[in-house]
Amino acid sequence: MKRLLLRLMLGLPLLVQAQVSLPQLINDGMVLQRNAEIRIWGWSSKGESVSVSFLEKTYQVKADRNGKWFVDISDLPAGGPYRMTIKGKNQINLKDLYVGDVWLASGQSNMELPMSRVEPMYSKEIESASNAAIRFFEVPKTYNFEEAKEDLKGGEWMPVTPQNIGQFSAVAYFFAKNLNERYKVPIGIINSSLGGSPAEAWISEESLKKFPDYHDEAMRYKSAEFRDSIEQSDSERINSWYRKSSKDDIGIAKNWQDENINTSGWQEMEIPGYWADEELGAKNGVVWFRRKFDISSENLSNEAPELLMGRIVDADSVFVNGIFAGNTTYQYPPRRYKIPEGVLKKGKNTISIRVINERGRGGFVPDKPYKIVFEDEEIDLEGKWKYKLGAEMPPLRGQTFIRWKPLGLYNSMINPLTDYTIKGVIWYQGESNTDTSDEYRQLFSTLIRDWRKKWDQETFPFLFVQLANFMEAKEEPADSNWARLRDAQLKTLSLPQTGMAVAIDIGEWNDIHPLNKKAVGDRLAQTARKVAYKEEVVSGGPVYNSFTRKGNSIIINFDNVGKGLMIKNGKKLKHFAIAGKDHQFFRANAEIKGDKVIISSPKVKNPVAVRYGWADNPEGVNFYNKNGFPASPFRTDDW
Repeated sequence: MKRLLLRLMLGLPLLVQAQVSLPQLINDGMVLQRNAEIRIWGWSSKGESVSVSFLEKTYQVKADRNGKWFVDISDLPAGGPYRMTIKGKNQINLKDLYVGDVWLASGQSNMELPMSRVEPMYSKEIESASNAAIRFFEVPKTYNFEEAKEDLKGGEWMPVTPQNIGQFSAVAYFFAKNLNERYKVPIGIINSSLGGSPAEAWISEESLKKFPDYHDEAMRYKSAEFRDSIEQSDSERINSWYRKSSKDDIGIAKNWQDENINTSGWQEMEIPGYWADEELGAKNGVVWFRRKFDISSENLSNEAPELLMGRIVDADSVFVNGIFAGNTTYQYPPRRYKIPEGVLKKGKNTISIRVINERGRGGFVPDKPYKIVFEDEEIDLEGKWKYKLGAEMPPLRGQTFIRWKPLGLYNSMINPLTDYTIKGVIWYQGESNTDTSDEYRQLFSTLIRDWRKKWDQETFPFLFVQLANFMEAKEEPADSNWARLRDAQLKTLSLPQTGMAVAIDIGEWNDIHPLNKKAVGDRLAQTARKVAYKEEVVSGGPVYNSFTRKGNSIIINFDNVGKGLMIKNGKKLKHFAIAGKDHQFFRANAEIKGDKVIISSPKVKNPVAVRYGWADNPEGVNFYNKNGFPASPFRTDDW
């Protein structure tokens, strides 16, 4: 009996191995690429015969010595829903399949950002969304340094519905919607993106060798012991900081969230704002804020109102009349809290906020909404608030984000996709590389070539978003890492089958995650019309081509002129700067003459260079073509 049990136990893996299995991407609801050679693949016992039946055709194949098998199917017409049957020693029936165009969406947080985060702009879109012909597959957010994985840890194909649209990438959704409406074919989006990720995290080990520092770093992180030691050290240091901040916080000890405490000794400051600019000064740790507001009896009969607290640096916990209303653990998400039913009362009410600031300037970000929103009334919460230091702490050094290190995301989130035929890529990334903007052109070009090689699709369209305007605007011309990275993105257009959507006019100075994702998706779709679908259309705004000097002026020539050049707002072009041999730039006079722009300044004789939109945030850029697209920032120099 023991020997029989042992044989059964030893034989169990062989029985499991004999079962035909499929990668996570080959599943119910998937979208397959039309008019191309697609691959269906999976695993079974070595040498096992496998058949794939689809659209009244059956394809036979035998698994190789490693148990992997695949069949290639060519030139499928758009349509669906269909079924597919895969047989080996077992049978798998796939349903609800479509054939159309498949796009990989990748990058960092502005591609990852879901529709739920931009809901204030698109609430009606979310409520009415219903389209079975647009499918999303969310790649699990994992990393691996030891090996390039062959399959994903999870994920499923999902159609657009009001119930699930909130989790889909906003940029990718509007891109897919635009293409689906225009071409009347199903659109599949594979979203493989991760907030904060730099480009080097998405490049294969082979291609990283061009960048020795990144390659060496990736090799160090192959050691699980090395990774574990970093994670343990970070965890101990961060947890210790938070434990001490809570232990020392007199606001916790004295229940400062309570509505009835005495605040006569508290200081006052204007919200929005930062306490570093107030009497408290540049302190880190815990600061409590309080404010009273009045409620009428009419509002008490309404549904639970929404409390909007803009953005807070870094983390916050919010209480209304002593009752917890919500919290956010890091600075970027918008604060949108529902006040629990029954908490508000007629007359005086109190909001208490415990703010934790790890480093830098803590407080409330300006130009964001701070208010209570009822069905037909709003209560403005800007103005004087009382505040008091709960616990002063030393600045907390940030954690080591191992998931962002070179190679890890490629191995886990890209390599498993490379057998799946795609129409092309849409990419929104670069914010995390602005500190090394001068190398980005080579890094980004390497990534594009790397992916095309791995997919064995040497010229699939690769469309990307140029970084939006961000941070405080400056009056005078100055150098900018963000401008330099945009310039690297612009120069990447020298690669074949690439296209760029300009976003220099739709950013927000105080938010690295601007809400207007529809314009981004639509501009990517416009670029796709030309690059991927070969339409004779103007794909975007004016792009610098060349310049000539004439006296004390420089004449700029452009591509993508379209219907002509124009000033969108105002009477004068903004954000042109000109320099002489001393490399000192001054604001310039710029005049449109036909398809050219003439640049000059009384401060610059014998000019040698021009820059346009060269700033972190060239607020108010107004140079467009008459097709309605903004010009890309550019420079004529290489300084």
